[in-house]
Amino acid sequence: MQETLISFDLKADFGVFKKPDVNEGLQPTFNMLHKPALLGILGAIAGLPGYQKRGTFPVYYQELRDLKIGIQPLDHEKGNFTKTVVKYTNTVGYANADGNLIVTEQTLRKPAYRCYLLLDLDNPIQARLHDQVRAGEAEYLPYLGKNECSAWWEKEDVVDYKFFPFEMQSDFRISSLFIRDQSVRSQWVKPKFSPSARSVLNAASFLYFERLPLMFRHDESMKFVQYELADFAFTDWVLQKDSSISDLFKIQADQESEPAIIQLF
Repeated sequence: MQETLISFDLKADFGVFKKPDVNEGLQPTFNMLHKPALLGILGAIAGLPGYQKRGTFPVYYQELRDLKIGIQPLDHEKGNFTKTVVKYTNTVGYANADGNLIVTEQTLRKPAYRCYLLLDLDNPIQARLHDQVRAGEAEYLPYLGKNECSAWWEKEDVVDYKFFPFEMQSDFRISSLFIRDQSVRSQWVKPKFSPSARSVLNAASFLYFERLPLMFRHDESMKFVQYELADFAFTDWVLQKDSSISDLFKIQADQESEPAIIQLF
C-alpha cells in the first residue's frame, strides 16, 4: 500500500448542509462540512456516479466510504460561519402537490474547509482522485450541499505531508475537527499566568461542538436509510497528554513549517 496524505482548501460563496430532521418552517444547516458531504464532493472530483437506483448506495459512497479524511474549518469565527436566511418559492410540481412551496432556508456565507485525505495510490480510484485534486480539476461540478453552492479550490494550495501516528508524550492542540467520546473540559489544560514569561500559558479562546453525520446507516432492505451521527468538537484549547481522543496524526508539510495534530476518521 502506497499511502500519501494531502490537503486542499475547499471554498464557496454559500453552503447548505440541510439538517434532515426539519421539513417545515426554517430549515437549518449544519455549520461544518461533514464526511458524507465530503465523500460526495470527492466523487464529483473523481468522476464517480451518484445516486442512480433506489435502494442502492451510489458508486462514490461504495468506493470511498472507508477513506480516512480530516476536516479543518478556515476563516471562521470561533468555529462558526456567518449564516443568513434565504426565502424562495419552489414551483416544481413534485415539490408541492398544491402548487407553490415557500422555502425558508438557513445558508452559510463564505464557508471554507481544509480537507485532509489519506489516499492509497495503489487504488486506481484514489490515485485518480489524488491526481485530480493536485491538478485543481473536477469531472463534475463540486458543490456544498446544493448545486447552487458551487465550490472550488486552488491547486497552489494543495499540500503533501509527512505523517505519523501521534504519540501522546506531552500536552497538545488539535487543528482539525475531532470526535469526542467524553467531556473535553475534563481533558483541558487550563491557562495560567507565568510571572517569569509575563504571559498566559496555554491561552485559549473557544470550544465548539456540533453533532454531525459520520456515515449512513440502513436496514437490510435499504428502505430505511439515515445519517449516523457523532459528537464532534473543534477548539484551540490545549489538551492533556493522557487524553482519550483516538486516530490522531502528527503532520508536517516541510522542515520549515510547524507540525500539527489532526484526527483522521
